[in-house]
Amino acid sequence: MAAQHKLLVVEDDQNLGTLLVEYLRAKGYDADLRHDGREGKAAYDKGGYDLLILDVMMPYKDGFTLTKEIRQRDLTTPIMFLSAKAMKQDAIQGFQSGADDYMTKPF
Repeated sequence: MAAQHKLLVVEDDQNLGTLLVEYLRAKGYDADLRHDGREGKAAYDKGGYDLLILDVMMPYKDGFTLTKEIRQRDLTTPIMFLSAKAMKQDAIQGFQSGADDYMTKPF
């Protein structure tokens, strides 16, 4: 059996986060869910993720700040934003913070 890709989803909307993680698991991914930026950073620090899917607006630490912190020591792990912030400037800020992709909700 091929190794599963390990994903970290950081989403403060518990319903959406749970739905997304269940979908990813059904597709064969090993997905973990955290509900705020601080929990997301702690999970990331334990290591081993192949992709990070982050919300922008979260308690304790927003996704842009979390991405900047991660990029200070990790330039290779892909980071994707999944956000309700749909303005062009929001996406630009996401890419400037170090994200590889930016998708808007609903998707």
